[in-house]
Order: sequence, then C-alpha cells, then structure tokens
Amino acid sequence: MSLKRLSRRARFLARGLFALGVGARDRGEGGHAAYFAQMSAALKRAGIAEPTLVIDRQRLEANIATAREALAPTGLGLRVVSKSLQAPALLDAVLAGCATDRLMVFNGVMLDEMVRMHPTFDILLGRPLPAAQVEAFVRRHGAKPAAAAHPQWLVDTPARLAQYAAIARARAAPMRVSLEIDVGLHRGGLPDAAAVAAMIDLAEAEPLITVTGLMGYDAHVPGVARPEAEMARVKARYAAARAVLVAKLGGDPASYTLNAAGSPTWRLHLDGTPANEVSIGSAFVKPMNFDYGALRGHLPAAFIAQPVLKVMDQALVPDIERFADLINGLNPNSRRGVFVYGGYGDAEPVSPPGLAFSPLYGGRSMLTASDKVDLSPDDFVFFRPRESEGVFLQFGDIAVYDGAEIAERWPTFPVAA
Repeated sequence: MSLKRLSRRARFLARGLFALGVGARDRGEGGHAAYFAQMSAALKRAGIAEPTLVIDRQRLEANIATAREALAPTGLGLRVVSKSLQAPALLDAVLAGCATDRLMVFNGVMLDEMVRMHPTFDILLGRPLPAAQVEAFVRRHGAKPAAAAHPQWLVDTPARLAQYAAIARARAAPMRVSLEIDVGLHRGGLPDAAAVAAMIDLAEAEPLITVTGLMGYDAHVPGVARPEAEMARVKARYAAARAVLVAKLGGDPASYTLNAAGSPTWRLHLDGTPANEVSIGSAFVKPMNFDYGALRGHLPAAFIAQPVLKVMDQALVPDIERFADLINGLNPNSRRGVFVYGGYGDAEPVSPPGLAFSPLYGGRSMLTASDKVDLSPDDFVFFRPRESEGVFLQFGDIAVYDGAEIAERWPTFPVAA
C-alpha cells in the first residue's frame, strides 16, 4: 500500500474517530440541576407526559423588564415582532408588559389575527407581501375600505409599489406604505437616498397611497468583523434616507414610522439612532440562536420538555454493534443511549448536562450520554430551541411555568401564522 493511500485512510479514520467523540472527556454530571429538576417535577404534577413547549413566566417577565427599562430613557418606541411570539397570550403578555401598541407582522394570516385581536394597534409589515396576499386582505375587508389603510404595507421596489397602487385603485381603498431601505444587510430594499427619493415621487403620484416611514433591518451587524464600525455605517445610511423622506414630505420626523433593529441589534441603537423605534421579538424568550453578547441581560425562557422512553447501556445502532465495545470504551459519552419522542423542533439538549444527539442514529430521537448521566424512563430531557418561529407551533398548548407549578396552558396561533 502506498504511503499516500495510507495517509488518506489515516485521515479518514481520524475524522471518523473525531466524529464519534473518541478521546473526549466525560461530560456527564449526574441529573438535572435544581432549576430543571423543579420544572420536571412541575410537569409531572400537571400530568404532562408528551413533548411540550414550556415558557418560564418569571424569566419572560424579567426579559420584558430588561427591554422596557433600557428603552425608557431613550424615547425610542418598541414594536413587538409577532412571528417570534406565536401564542396570543404570550404576545399579549409582552405587549402589556412593554406598554406598547406597535406590532410587526409577516404574513396575511397573522395580519388577520392581529387586526381581529387588536383593531386599534399600529401594525407594520415586516416584509413585502405578494400582491395576491395584499389583494386578498383588502377583499376580505371590502365592507370597510379603510381597513386596507390599517397596516403599514412594506414596499421595496417601484414594481411592488405599482402593484399595491393598482389594488388600491381597483378597490377604492386608501393604503399606507413604509419604504424598506437597505442599510447594509443587502437583502433587498431601496439601496440609497436617490432610490428613496424616486420611490416617494412615484407614491406621491398615487392619490390613494400615503408614505408613512422607513424600515431598515440591520441583523447582519453582529456577524461582521467590526460591528461598531458597521453600525456607524448603518446609521449613516438610515440618516440619509430619513433626510430625503423629511425633505420631500415635510413635517416632524417624529410623525413618521422610522423602524430599525431586531432582537440581535436593538441595544446598538440605545446610544443614538436616526430611527425612532426598534423591533424586538425573539429576545423576550431568547432561543439559542440569540446568544449574542448584546443580549447577555436576557434569560432563556423557552424550553422543550421531552419524556424519556428508554435508557439503554448500548448507545450504538445494531449495524455496528461489533464496534460498540471499542467506541464505548474510547468515548465515555456514548456508553448510554437515551430515547425520547424526537422529531420535534430545531433544538439542542441542555439538561441533564452531557447529552448529545447520536451521529450514528437516524432522526433526533436518540441521545448519547455517559453512564454518569442520571435518567430513567418517564423522566424529562430539556432542550433549548434554536428559534421560536415555527418551533412554538409544533407542541400544542404551551405550558406556562411560574417557578413552582405549571400555572396555565396557552394555545398557539394557527400553523400558517
């Protein structure tokens, strides 16, 4: 055998052993820490024995207070992102706790829900909707032509504005539009001040269209090499667009919706910004993908509880059983297999410590662990979702944990929302 071929095989074997965790330290630390042990006991007392999304109400309220108190001295408004808080009672708890009537929605189903639940609230679309969705909304509310002007529709191109204007003319329905501007994310929107000016001119030529403001999303900032420098550029781009808006339309800048930020970046606007409001959604429950430095003051408040079905000392699948003794001996974290319901949510195990999804077993129902991990059938494994959007809709009614008991259950929105 050639040295080159041997080298390739050696590299392949090394990668395989690394993937299996050979040589890893033992991550097992026994059972749940006190926080999750108490949550597990509360779930059992409530008779819950199926995969369940749990919201810690005390942590939720702490996150609400963190945002409210940080924004208070700045004068910035807070717009709550509904798609990140996919249960009516959860959304209402955030709106009430933040004392705001501003909502951001992202599709026609949620728009209908919000108009029904909060008919007087200020609703801004977080994305440009297909013209067919907008026309359907206007048609559904045809008996009330003014309903089409309830939301601020988001427009990103002259073509989209023309579509919306045609709907407004056909239905004799006034419409308010906010202009999406590209502040550096490069995900669409008007690229510069000249494009903003041209769009305003087009809108002014349409008697049923009113421009109400700007929306500039800056979620790219935490991921760049120099966030502070990029944030300065974001604010400069936004300021240029705002200057054009005010120059062409007149009036007090405070009278416009000047929306910016999102959960990853809202704190970066606290020291001054051309915007007059920020959007926050996921930060109130802080799923795993929002472990940004700027959100250190927020607490994870959402967990998935999965009942344990089986605990087995053989952690590997039968096809490679002949290698089990070798691998289990070299990787202490694969000496035990823990089977849960699985198949739900994009999430990672967080309690007990030391669990990981098996790289050798299809699906997400089997976890590997060391023999130090203390679990038995009918116990719970707790996962932390990576996102709230969509994941919250997969488990039925949300279990609300008050620090001692499951105090209530919150139904979720329709799946399409």
